[in-house]
Amino acid sequence: MIRVLIAEDQALVSGALAALLGLEADLEVVALAKNGQEALQLCRQENPDIVLTDIEMPIMTGLELAANLAEQKSPCKVIVLTTFARAGYLRRAMASGVRGYMLKDPPAETLATAIRTVHAGGRAIAPELALESWGGPADPLSERERQVLRLAGSGSSSTEIALAMHLSEGTVRNYLSEAISKLNAKNRVEAYRLARDAGWL
Repeated sequence: MIRVLIAEDQALVSGALAALLGLEADLEVVALAKNGQEALQLCRQENPDIVLTDIEMPIMTGLELAANLAEQKSPCKVIVLTTFARAGYLRRAMASGVRGYMLKDPPAETLATAIRTVHAGGRAIAPELALESWGGPADPLSERERQVLRLAGSGSSSTEIALAMHLSEGTVRNYLSEAISKLNAKNRVEAYRLARDAGWL
């Protein structure tokens, strides 16, 4: 039996996924998490074989979850299941140790097959993304620049970002300036939009 943990902040989607995967004789959904931080805690408690996670979730994203599991040398294998067909996200996911990257469009059988493939040690990448990932520019942002830009994009001021990240306001402004420069943007709002559209946040 392959034990699966689902990390998804939309309860309706999470419940539907659990119900569909529960129909497969060899798959067992052992836990549901509403964000990456909760999923990280549940991984320690439930020891799932596979973590099926969305990317954009509150508190901790799916990519941050994958990076944390890799850092902790967790045996859990991560599959990203998302609506974002962006090469930038795929490249970041692979760098975070993700073993699968699937879109939410395909039928349940395709997802079940992907879970079995990853559990057996393989990789499962949505075909349309596998081709796209070879083209396009590489992500120019550092992890700090990405974090600062993400907070700026949600409307936080430099002061609020500095408090949230335990940095000085000057350091925050430097990170924002670097990100704006790297993205050839006019301001932080445009930099956030460009980075988000490219799948770099």
